[in-house]
Amino acid sequence: MIKLEDVAKKAGVSVTTASRVINRKGYLSEKTIAKVEAAMRDLHYTPNAAARSLQGKSLKLIGLVFPNIKNMFYAELIEKIEQTLFKKGYKTMLATTEHDEQKERDYLALLLSNQVDGIIYGSHNLSTDDYTAIKAPIVAFDRLLTEDTTVVSSDNLQGGILATESLIKAGSKKIAIFTGNDNSNSPTRLRREGYLSVMTAHNLESQIIKIPSELTVLRKQVEIKKILSASNFDGVFCTDDLTALLVKRIADELNKSIKVVGFDGTEFMENYCPDLATIQQPISDLAELLADLIIRKINDEEVDIAYQLPVKLYYGDL
Repeated sequence: MIKLEDVAKKAGVSVTTASRVINRKGYLSEKTIAKVEAAMRDLHYTPNAAARSLQGKSLKLIGLVFPNIKNMFYAELIEKIEQTLFKKGYKTMLATTEHDEQKERDYLALLLSNQVDGIIYGSHNLSTDDYTAIKAPIVAFDRLLTEDTTVVSSDNLQGGILATESLIKAGSKKIAIFTGNDNSNSPTRLRREGYLSVMTAHNLESQIIKIPSELTVLRKQVEIKKILSASNFDGVFCTDDLTALLVKRIADELNKSIKVVGFDGTEFMENYCPDLATIQQPISDLAELLADLIIRKINDEEVDIAYQLPVKLYYGDL
């Protein structure tokens, strides 16, 4: 293992001077800083994070806890959060929980043992007491962790309303909503509430179809094909774009004329599936807001308890 003494020797300075360079302590000439940093690079030396934390120094490290990165929406959001935080001088550690309570506990212990300055939470498998016990600052995305946790979300209710109204305007009368797990602890449940409010206002019968998010793509295809084969839907609102794509493709295979609207509106979908109508979330703005809020909380600045950003309809071929 490369030690601080090795760096000091290669740079031709004392161990104390090398330590001062790493911790940016006291006056140091640019020449000395350059020599020590060059020696660190040449030797692939990384300062001991735990030791620095014991000295009371911030590690400039943010934990990101999300269900997975298979979902294109999460992948794009996490990428933009990481890029935004890096520009602000912070590094990130990613934990994917896969809807697994024990996995979330293990990753949370790892993040806290690494003295993260704060955590951006996009997952929810533990109890309110578990989240209350976390001492690090937390900002949640689309998750109601505790009464005091700051939550950032898109306007899910308005998104559900826009999607359903667009299907009605396109001529659909028998409209179903394909939704994932019953996330009563998440603002995403409001997508369904928006759908229900529009269906009620138009005196149309609502049909809620649950497709568990943990199913593999193959099992989702089988389930969706079975549902569409036995139904007479002429419109479907899916609460995520990946399910919407499957519904659209399977409906075509079955020669069924079904209007489909999804929810998320990632860059990937816009570039590679431009014909899919969807509710677009402002992913870049969400990432900027999440990064800004967690840094403000780390600095003990006052923030609001909830932030909600607007969504818009992308028409595709609707």
